[in-house]
Amino acid sequence: MGQLQEIGTLVGNASRGDGASAFELGMAYSSGSDGLPVDLVQAHRWLNVAALCGYAPAVAWRQEIASEMEGREVVEAQRLARATLAPMMRKAA
Repeated sequence: MGQLQEIGTLVGNASRGDGASAFELGMAYSSGSDGLPVDLVQAHRWLNVAALCGYAPAVAWRQEIASEMEGREVVEAQRLARATLAPMMRKAA
């Protein structure tokens, strides 16, 4: 599977509540690996999703990433995480 397909699969799985996939995305964005650019907003977004899905290791990494971000960036990452999780929450209701 190519890198773009793998990323697409991870995004799909993470968007359905797979905390491990969300964690992988967060780590990839935080380090610029797997063909992704370094993007701390996206890293925080996916680590937040992972944490909210119960993936405990994401909590510490999310805090570490947040310490390198400006407040407005954290707010944007949180908004993106909520938007990612909203469809999942609607289905659960």
